[in-house]
Amino acid sequence: MSRSRNSSRVRVRVRPRSITRTAASVGAAALAVALTGCSGVTPTDDKGEDGGKRPTRITVNLQGEQARAGEPVKVTLAAGKLEEVTVIDSRGGRLSGAVSADGRSWTSARKAAPGTAYSVQARDDMGGTATARFATAAPDEVNKLALTPGKNSTVGIAQPLSLVFDHPVTNKAEVEKHLEVTTSDGTEGSWGWMEDWSGRSRVDWRPKAYWKPGTKVTLNAELNGVDSGGGWFVRDYATGFTVGRKQLVKVDLDHHRLTLYRDGVQVRDVPVSAGTPGGEKASWRGTAVLMAKEGTINMRSETVGLGDAYDKMVDHSMRLTWSGMYAHAAPWNAAYFGSANRSSGCVGMSDTDATAVYDAVQPGDPFEITGDDAKGTIALNNGYGEWNVSWTDWRARSALRSAADVSPAVPPRPPR
Repeated sequence: MSRSRNSSRVRVRVRPRSITRTAASVGAAALAVALTGCSGVTPTDDKGEDGGKRPTRITVNLQGEQARAGEPVKVTLAAGKLEEVTVIDSRGGRLSGAVSADGRSWTSARKAAPGTAYSVQARDDMGGTATARFATAAPDEVNKLALTPGKNSTVGIAQPLSLVFDHPVTNKAEVEKHLEVTTSDGTEGSWGWMEDWSGRSRVDWRPKAYWKPGTKVTLNAELNGVDSGGGWFVRDYATGFTVGRKQLVKVDLDHHRLTLYRDGVQVRDVPVSAGTPGGEKASWRGTAVLMAKEGTINMRSETVGLGDAYDKMVDHSMRLTWSGMYAHAAPWNAAYFGSANRSSGCVGMSDTDATAVYDAVQPGDPFEITGDDAKGTIALNNGYGEWNVSWTDWRARSALRSAADVSPAVPPRPPR
């Protein structure tokens, strides 16, 4: 590699500890740094004012003011052994790292982030020190993400971790490597990639089965310095939540009932009227996850592609999908509760029943919807539809899934 115009050499002169110190020890204690190419540095013939040998040198793989981000910082010593290297960014953050077994080099565990200045401090085994500086080029595009659920929230047993990105993610495996999920009870789960309902890149982490109540979940997304393929990340992300009580809502479209279970015990059974079958007004079947309790909202049919069929203020609204399917109070449909499906796709119930259900449920509770009076199964990205695919198919959506994760086909039994 050629030498950068911004390369610099620093010689550190160490004053003698005593007048009896040997010339050899004086030379070993002086450590100098040159920000040069990866090919190394040729020592100079300069001597210290106390007559010591020429100083030992180190090289830093990143140099100048426009160094490439997304690479670990590597400091290499020409002779002797490194004792400690400290790399600090312009915001005071520190890159951790480790000295190699032979003591000749140090490599950071994290990659250098774009648009960031770094200072390097090195100390050798004889006490000599040196400093250096470099800066990385600013990113052409910055990628950001939105995290669900929110930090310190309490959620239901079906709630996945969900990350939606501002810009496309094409380096999915590289991004996924930096997403660490920790659970208090070792819950098995997997990331799965999809295109969000909004059209943006999205990755969710779903447990193999519903969460156990009381499980504590944390996500550490150490993405600063990672290139997503659609932009650089310039910060880390983190969230944590607790799984609340075990609740399950079952909706039977054909028998027009909604039943709420808590810890396996039925606590509510109410008559409902769901979407009118035979067309776009029919409800979806499958497992939906309660996305949010939105209270009183204005529902307009044109927002879900149903023309000007309705424009209502609706109470106790519980969102189940991005496409506009809710469970909510629908007193105007009282004549059909428990007997017929005559709504525009939502699961409607009386004000009294809707109040009771709304007060009891929590975001993340599963709504298991069954019946023939449906227009199809909830799509993977229509809310949190991942519970409608098998565990095998879900794991296959991980960008890091290895061949070892795939169960080999059973060979045919040879004829006897």
